[in-house]
Amino acid sequence: MALKFTLLFLPLLAHIVNSQQPATFDIGKYGGKPNANIAEALSSAWKEACAATTPSTIVVPKGTFLLDQLKLVGPCKAPIELQVQGTISAPSDYTQLPDKNAEWITINYVDHLTISGGGIFDGQGKEAWTKNDCGKNPNCVKLPINLSFNFITNSIIHDVTTQDSKNFHVNVIGCKNVTFQQFTVSAPGESINTDGIHIAKSEGIYVLKSVIKTGDDCISVGDGMKELHIEGVTCGPGHGISVGSLGKGATEEDVTGIYVKNCTFIGTQNGIRVKTWPSAPAKLKITGLHYEDIIMDNVENPIVIDQEYCPWNQCKLDSPSLIKISEVTVKNIKGTSASPVAVSFVCSKTVPCENVEMGDIDLTYSGNQGPITTKCSNIKPTFVGKQNPPICANATQSS
Repeated sequence: MALKFTLLFLPLLAHIVNSQQPATFDIGKYGGKPNANIAEALSSAWKEACAATTPSTIVVPKGTFLLDQLKLVGPCKAPIELQVQGTISAPSDYTQLPDKNAEWITINYVDHLTISGGGIFDGQGKEAWTKNDCGKNPNCVKLPINLSFNFITNSIIHDVTTQDSKNFHVNVIGCKNVTFQQFTVSAPGESINTDGIHIAKSEGIYVLKSVIKTGDDCISVGDGMKELHIEGVTCGPGHGISVGSLGKGATEEDVTGIYVKNCTFIGTQNGIRVKTWPSAPAKLKITGLHYEDIIMDNVENPIVIDQEYCPWNQCKLDSPSLIKISEVTVKNIKGTSASPVAVSFVCSKTVPCENVEMGDIDLTYSGNQGPITTKCSNIKPTFVGKQNPPICANATQSS
């Protein structure tokens, strides 16, 4: 009787175990082949996986695959994973993209998305960088972003690389509770406008234990951002971790709750930076910026608030920024500056920075351009612990 019960129970047990395992959708079953365009195969695999009522995994196996352009849209009926084990390569000529106004890979309206697998999204951007004149030409050609995430929730992107994007590597808009972990961005320091991760109008975004090497901001924060946590990130080359630039759009929304902790900047143009445009219409507020336990290794501008941000002379300085910056803490920042100005606080004359606290700053400069110093205007920070160099000499000191 016991043996009979066991024999009857085993198939039921196997069914229970198998029902808990994600179904696998390998692009090879949909015609996806190495060194060929897999757009159709990936779209077909996604359509079936997204319709599944149990968790599913789409697999791009090891090898090199071509992809002209891709848009994946939810909502899906169950959690879905895109497991990229190989390299997916974009066309080097951006004019070959079927939709010139779209990004390279776009994923919209998905809950419980996972992207993993150890693979590479290669944007093949070298040719496009030589033609990028967007800093000087407001009517420049739009270049595609490697990975565009829009309205993604409760998701994780981990153990993959985005490489040599023609524009931003990652754009995150309208997302909530999304984590990037052990995520790699790779592009040379001279690549133009290749921000690592740009995040705006989102809430509860985490960037953890990641390495970002690029030609622009490692992480840039746009308007409408709430609760961004950046921890254990190594940045460099690049332009640092920046809030902004903000202020150009009249309807831009407040930014609040930005936490940067245990990060290292290596040879970057900036370390931690806030930048807003003067002579601009926006009146949003930037509050709750917290920077702690950060190492600067030969960083040109380690700590910056710049409310006169005006690259390429695209604006006038006669009208101060209308953006209010307040509730800022900067604690335990150590390392070396590549320029004599280790700290630069240029706040707005119209709405000066308020409630800025500096604690235990220890930065040194060994160059020949003069002694290490700081620059401060329209700000009166308070201090705790030691400050090297002395910061804003006329500001108030707290015990």
